[in-house]
Amino acid sequence: MGAAAVFVGLVVVIVVLALLAGLSVRLVQQYQRGVVFRFGRVRERLRQPGFHLIVPVADRMVRVSMQTTVIGVPAQGVITRDNVTLTVDAVVYYRVVDPVKVLVNVRDYSSAVLQVAQTALRSVIGKADLDTLLRDRDSINAELKAVIDAPTEKPWGLLIERVEVKDVALPEEMKRSMSRQAEAERERRARVIAADGEYQASRRLADASRAMADTPGAYQLRLLQTMVDVAAEKNSTLVMPFPVELLRFFDEFVKGARPHPAPGAERPGEPGVPIGAGRGPVAGGAAGAEGDGHRGRPA
Repeated sequence: MGAAAVFVGLVVVIVVLALLAGLSVRLVQQYQRGVVFRFGRVRERLRQPGFHLIVPVADRMVRVSMQTTVIGVPAQGVITRDNVTLTVDAVVYYRVVDPVKVLVNVRDYSSAVLQVAQTALRSVIGKADLDTLLRDRDSINAELKAVIDAPTEKPWGLLIERVEVKDVALPEEMKRSMSRQAEAERERRARVIAADGEYQASRRLADASRAMADTPGAYQLRLLQTMVDVAAEKNSTLVMPFPVELLRFFDEFVKGARPHPAPGAERPGEPGVPIGAGRGPVAGGAAGAEGDGHRGRPA
């Protein structure tokens, strides 16, 4: 009987020790830190990764993850500074830097960071215009990070590592207007580039013309090169450029070979010819006819 009582007592002691060991041993992972509360008070020393013993019933240890946490900010309807209605969402990357502050100063810090991010997103986007939001996304992200990090780092023990605007949803009317503006801008640049190319080509052609003018045979070589280029396309029609100087030569040749009229064969009314000389026989004939008419009338 006494041996049985001793055995039962030994078993009870072993069970109590096992329970105490189970209540005392705590395992902290590599990505965690342990914060111990003794009778509700925070112990100053943080528990690093590994096995740790705490006082049962008196101590309570809370594990805090030190990994980077990513939360998505739901889409927010925002009116920009230039009165454009947008729908903007973002993503926030943060991690814990002070486990004690995270547990003591704020309750449900993940939800708190989300609420701060939503408020900061509406505030920052409302101060910016549409062009800045679309072109300078880095400055918007940096300003969002600074606004969210201010109330969370020192008071809550959180570090905002990165904030990014994920998507900007524009109204359909604004999309069409921006597409027309982009098309007009591309057309303007195309025209400017074409005009600049024509200007540079004209300058080069002028330089080439002056260089060819100094060399008499350059025009003939250029003509032969043009004929080679045209013939290389296997066309049935051959275009032959005709020099203007050759036309001027034929014009001067024709003017020099035209016969000059005799001095007495000029037409009436030309300079150097008496007017009465060409009209003498005609006037005499007219007078004679008039005299004959008077003589043939009866008295």
